Amino acid sequence: MKTDHTPLHRLLAAALLALPALVFAQNNALTAASDLRAEAEQAARHGNPLIVMYSRADCRFCEAIRRDYLKPLANDPQRKAQLLVRQINQDSDAPMTGFRGEATTHARLAASEKIKLVPVVAFYGPNGRRLAEPIIGVRLPDFYQGYLDDAIEQSRQALKKP
Repeated sequence: MKTDHTPLHRLLAAALLALPALVFAQNNALTAASDLRAEAEQAARHGNPLIVMYSRADCRFCEAIRRDYLKPLANDPQRKAQLLVRQINQDSDAPMTGFRGEATTHARLAASEKIKLVPVVAFYGPNGRRLAEPIIGVRLPDFYQGYLDDAIEQSRQALKKP
């Protein structure tokens, strides 16, 4: 039996091979940031930081942080109503509203926050105030949950201070 190797067939075969990875990535997707000012104020009303993950589409380390730590945190039934976890895509021109109500894009906001390497998980209060040191990179996987919990608690304490 002769196989058809036309460019269209090769493209379709490649798309079918990539489909499982795409479905897996979509299942681990976080809500994209849309209005940081409103989202940070909403999180602060519950005494929590707005947790923002800076990511890129081609970042496998970002996918691991989303899948193993942030997605479970965002879906935790005990915390879901209180914790807001959002994603900013460093490589996206999707429109959004910044912390001061200004119109911007994901890429411009990431650049204004001086995000160069991803993943970065940052913790914000109202007006874009950083509440804890961001977690840059993957660090040690055995300790990442502890880093995340510590930063959330530090952020909660910072929100209590004027």
